[in-house]
Amino acid sequence: MNSQGVRPNFLWISLEDTSPRFGCYGDTVARTPNIDRLAAGGCIYPNAFSVAGVCAPSRAAIITGMYPTSIGAHHMRTSHVNELTDGMPTPYDCCPPPYVKCFTEYLRSAGYFCTNNAKTDYQFSPPRTAWDELGNQGHWRHRADDQPFFAVFNPTVTHESGMWPEKRQGPLRTDPTHVELPPYLPDTLACREALAQHYDNLETADQRVGEILDQLEEDGLAENTIVFLWSDHGEGLPRGKRWPYDAGIRVPLIVRWPNSLPAGSCDQQLVSLIDLGPTLLSLAGATRPQHLQGQPFLGDDSAPRDHVFASRDRHDEAYDRVRAVRDHRYKLIRHHEPQRPYLPWIPYRNKHPVMQELWRRYAVGSLEGPEELLFQPRPIEELYDTLVDPFEMINLADDAEYGPILTRLRSSLDGWMRDVGDLGEMSEPQMVRRWYPDGTQPLTATPMIALYDASHPGLAAGVPAPALRSPALAQLQCSTEGASIAYTLESGDDCHWSLYTQPIRLPAGRLHLRARAIRLGYQESEQLQERLEVAP
Repeated sequence: MNSQGVRPNFLWISLEDTSPRFGCYGDTVARTPNIDRLAAGGCIYPNAFSVAGVCAPSRAAIITGMYPTSIGAHHMRTSHVNELTDGMPTPYDCCPPPYVKCFTEYLRSAGYFCTNNAKTDYQFSPPRTAWDELGNQGHWRHRADDQPFFAVFNPTVTHESGMWPEKRQGPLRTDPTHVELPPYLPDTLACREALAQHYDNLETADQRVGEILDQLEEDGLAENTIVFLWSDHGEGLPRGKRWPYDAGIRVPLIVRWPNSLPAGSCDQQLVSLIDLGPTLLSLAGATRPQHLQGQPFLGDDSAPRDHVFASRDRHDEAYDRVRAVRDHRYKLIRHHEPQRPYLPWIPYRNKHPVMQELWRRYAVGSLEGPEELLFQPRPIEELYDTLVDPFEMINLADDAEYGPILTRLRSSLDGWMRDVGDLGEMSEPQMVRRWYPDGTQPLTATPMIALYDASHPGLAAGVPAPALRSPALAQLQCSTEGASIAYTLESGDDCHWSLYTQPIRLPAGRLHLRARAIRLGYQESEQLQERLEVAP
């Protein structure tokens, strides 16, 4: 709360496939005046990292506060249509343990209006209980008067596919000769044009950021709203997206918290995107369960991080297993299947013009120096000093001088994998079969209802339900462990579903109470419907 005891609002602006190529991060090619304006009044976190180099596992961690390897959300993606071995098909929803929720439920329980416009990609169907509004029209402006809010906006224009030539709209606005390619990518016109196109898309995203920030100002909410801008993982270039190299997991993170967080750079702080949800719960004074694997990086109970962790598993048709740990300076990458090539067959990735340039030059034998890194045999381990080698091209794992660092990071990585219960230890079909033993997604049980007034102390509703006299209450319950319940007293399909957290006080009149229950990874329940009449 602020000094007047008012709970803060929260605004997230989440980009896709974006490394810190902003003016406020020192990039002289970027045209990001609105993001730079946000940063001028906030704090830049130059050491912020995603838990995976691809969107769905990363977003699963963000919405649950749990590592994807811990809840079975590590394969990209669970909704991919693919026939797995042993007859266990995709798509499927990952099924976290029953105590795992979307963290927004804890905010809603605390009275926050939670709205998402509109990307989810959680590796499970977004439950009805997670958001007050989910869709392209979602906005804080639809909340009740004086209700605190958490609003999410997801400009998607910076996605990897936005670099494909067929997505180009008109001439490039960025001069390809001005961009700086990583040294492990070919310096060709096609590669430069792809990156220039990404800068154009960043400019477009920046315009959307400006619109959202302007709306916050127009509504007089900027002073009591903590704004977070981040990307779900690093940029969509080869050896970036899908990989735990810094190009794939180092992300921009800017936080503006008026009158509380000094402007500047929080360059000494390690942050993982899994920490976003716990941070909001802490700042809101909401329930923060002990099972959350992220930790607050702001507020009274924030704590410094020593390490961030990342993973890589199946992408589309191609299986892999890589784990990584990074401290402020050193990165250890462990390949559990070093016999695999760095570049497995992934048709979607192969559409990228830079990837096509790599394959073309490899075929004719014209790759040079670092450009050959993705075509080399994999080692079991890679160790990098990111301070002196920011592009992670010099593997120090066999250098005896770095033995103590290697040992220390190995221990940290082993401990993390053990603590989170890394589900990469088992095959994907085996994991899915534990959730779907007969090959069918479990169905959440239909909620039950009990009604209370002076004459009916806890009577289960019948058909027809008994007549009630105000004050009257309805209590809902679901027999599926871990299920949450949403209910409404409104009619029609376009209604607001409230999160059930306590007995419902029934207003006088004729009512149509509807309720549905859902556990993450399960099918939503059948609908409970009760026609009620409450006398004054």
